[in-house]
Amino acid sequence: MAEAGILATFSYAGRVDSPKTQPIPQRIGGFGGVEGLAAYLREHSITHVVDATHPFAARMSWNAFHACAEAEVGLMALTRPAWTAEAGDQWTHVPDIEGAVAALEGMPKRIMLALGRMHVEDFTAQPQHHYVLRLVDAPSVAPSLPNHRVVVARGPFDVAGDIALFKDHAVDIVVCKNAGGIGAEAKIHAARALGLPVVMIDRPALPARAEVATVEAVLEWLGPVA
Repeated sequence: MAEAGILATFSYAGRVDSPKTQPIPQRIGGFGGVEGLAAYLREHSITHVVDATHPFAARMSWNAFHACAEAEVGLMALTRPAWTAEAGDQWTHVPDIEGAVAALEGMPKRIMLALGRMHVEDFTAQPQHHYVLRLVDAPSVAPSLPNHRVVVARGPFDVAGDIALFKDHAVDIVVCKNAGGIGAEAKIHAARALGLPVVMIDRPALPARAEVATVEAVLEWLGPVA
């Protein structure tokens, strides 16, 4: 957008301590629900909204959908194609975090939790396991998990690095969300290469809206404002 000369604002949720600097103006934090976002759109004379949130940021996507309808603003979702299992993959599909926790019933294992920091505490319900936590920022408060190891790293990651990580920590099971796209798929290829089972959290339901899968398609949609 910066290269195309499009006037835009990049909005971060505020869940990362040091987000990447963008070449357009930035804001950080929520809007105050549907009404707050609709008011922001009107106040700033916004004509187009690109919902490029994480596929699991369902609340923000729902809010954007309803706020854009209320403010009569165009909305386009930039979505990552979901990952799909291949022959030989050992995927257990679950609908949510609770399902992922339940799927870990049983004997102690070494679990790679590739979920970020939001849901770590949910897994205290399965304290028998050793958890490997890969986080963008070091936690300010140590997780309550009795047995865990924190690995601080920011993606994108590569397959060789994730294979080495899984081997170094003797990982038995990978737990992740079906975020899709290429930026975080290395762990899927690494699990496949090592024959590791994956507990895959399926995507939440989102509103029926216009969607594209590439930045180029977004810029084409934004053409009249360039």
